[in-house]
Amino acid sequence: MDWTTSPESPRPPPSARPPVPDRRPPIPVKIVIAGGFGVGKTTAVAAISEIPVLTTEAAMTEVAAEIDRTGHTPAKTVTTVALDFGRITIDSEIKLYIFGTPGQDRFGFMWRDLTEGALGALVIVDTRRLNDCYPAVDYFEKVGLPFVVAVNLFDGKLDHDLADVRWALAIGGSTPVITFDARARHSVRDALVAVLRRALIETTPGSAHSGR
Repeated sequence: MDWTTSPESPRPPPSARPPVPDRRPPIPVKIVIAGGFGVGKTTAVAAISEIPVLTTEAAMTEVAAEIDRTGHTPAKTVTTVALDFGRITIDSEIKLYIFGTPGQDRFGFMWRDLTEGALGALVIVDTRRLNDCYPAVDYFEKVGLPFVVAVNLFDGKLDHDLADVRWALAIGGSTPVITFDARARHSVRDALVAVLRRALIETTPGSAHSGR
């Protein structure tokens, strides 16, 4: 049997070849999740992270339980003493690196390092203990970091109208106040997207809020 080889198909000129798709890695974006003790920060990071969450939790002592006022969270036996860390890829362009802050005032000295380089913040609120979130709101307003206030729906219900929450926290109308469930992945995702949108408004040249 005779074997023949077919001539090799000519390669198209470079101008006729399809463009090579742009495969640049997603832009890393740092987001901070803050709020008072036991409001759901660690829960939110764990719900959304696509990697095993790095946590720095320690068992609560009786003295710490008294200081941190655990009356509304009697089942809580551990507390974050440094940070929570997780990661979520929003799309092909953005990858979020999420840093959860400790909620106790005595760990406030760590906030400067945790928020350095952050694009925005999510302040989680428990309406039963609004006073606990004042330090986070005050801090982000002071340093000029865009933030969104997210009321965690404990037991799936909203105890106070969002307008009342805004009034109690004395925050301006440009700062979004939303509800979410820290246990639900899609709900945490939507809250983080709200932070990205808020930060984009703040940093867009010509925006009414840019440069504040």
